[in-house]
Parts: sequence; C-alpha cells; structure tokens
Amino acid sequence: MKYRDVEEASQRIATRHKNSEFAIGLSRLADIENKGTVPSVYRLFSLAVIYGLDYSALLAIYGISLDHIAADIADIQLHVTRSIDVAVPKDRSIPIPAHLPALSEPRHTTFLSHQLQEWGRVPIQFLETLDLAHYRYAIVGTDDWSMYPLIPPGAFVQIDETKKRIANSGWDNDFSRPIYFLLLHDGYRFGWCTERGGALIVQPHSSAPVAAEVFRFPGEAEVLGQVVGVAMRLDRVKPRRKRSS
Repeated sequence: MKYRDVEEASQRIATRHKNSEFAIGLSRLADIENKGTVPSVYRLFSLAVIYGLDYSALLAIYGISLDHIAADIADIQLHVTRSIDVAVPKDRSIPIPAHLPALSEPRHTTFLSHQLQEWGRVPIQFLETLDLAHYRYAIVGTDDWSMYPLIPPGAFVQIDETKKRIANSGWDNDFSRPIYFLLLHDGYRFGWCTERGGALIVQPHSSAPVAAEVFRFPGEAEVLGQVVGVAMRLDRVKPRRKRSS
C-alpha cells in the first residue's frame, strides 16, 4: 500500500471511532517507517487494522511481549496487595512439562526440579480442564504482613469466587480456618473473617505485626472469595517484629 492509502484508511478508522488520534498523517507515517518514531497506541491500532495484523505482533516489533505480563507481575514486588485479572488468548501456548512422571504418593514432599525434565508448549485450552472459571488470583504486597507467617508478603494466592459466605465456625486449627479476600474502598485485604451484628471483623494472624480491622458489612467491604491456594517464596521474607497499633 502507498502512504496515501494508509493515511486514508486511518482517517476512516478515526471517523468511525470519533477520535482523531487514530489518524496517521503522511509525515508521521514516514517518520514511523524511516526514522523509527514510535507510534501511539491509537496509531498502532490503526496500523494493525490496516495491515490485518494481530496487535500483539506489532507490539513485539517494539520489544513488548504480552506473554511476559504474568511473569513481570510476579517479579515487580509492589508493596500493595492487589487483584490480578490478566486475560490470555486461547490460541496462545505456554510451556509446561510435556511428560509428567507418575507421582503415586502425592502426600510426600517431592523435589520437582528432578522430576520434571521434559518441557514443551501446549495450547492454553489444555488448562481449561483445571476448571479455572471460578478462580481469580492476587499477589500479596511486600508490605502486607496480615497473614504472616501463614502467607508471607509477595505470595501468589488463588481465590475461589464461589466461596463468599463467611463461615464463623467449623475449623479446628489455623490451617483449616477459611481466609477471605476482600475489596475495600482503599484497596484489598485478606485474612480470617468474622461476621457479627452487621460488622465484618478482619483478623490477621496472631503472629503478624498487624491489628484487626472492623468494617460495616455489607457496605464497606465486599467479599471476593476464599483463598484456596498459595504459592510463595521463602527466601525473600524478612520478618517485622514491631506490631503496629
């Protein structure tokens, strides 16, 4: 296509979306092609549409891979606890062990680095058999000591959205007591919860340097679900000894 063809096509896209940012002028198109000028997200979208390319393919030209989002989320170690909602296209593949050994005794601790030796890439649809529809994920902030040492800062937690009703009894130890993940007006919280007389008491671990909090319920807190899984590193945690008031 000639520059004029691309310009006219981008103008039609801009008109359709009622946003002039989608339009690519002749001089700007020449700068993008010949001078390495980085297009805006709007113009990059227009180029993807005009040339019939996947948007992520154009991002890759500039060294941006959407496949790295999850790994970067886990690596940046923000101090705040936040929810994660990263969509992965179903036509994409991810590396997993292509040959899994028969772990006949799952109760025993196994050093998986020695067990999982053959890795391959499989379509993301393969993971649908794990029933991921009801789960969300979150990363515990590096400043969030609410459930330490049970769940340390920086941990990656799995949340079952079908388990939102607060259980006030039914456990016999700290490990079996439900941990809930909450959305508040100023962010997220997670911890043991007790519902009592229109109030929700969020109780941290007894060893954590964090005080319990009380919220009007419902109203000030929304239960997103119950924490049912956790992945964590043990070499990044530096315990705090001073308990906050």
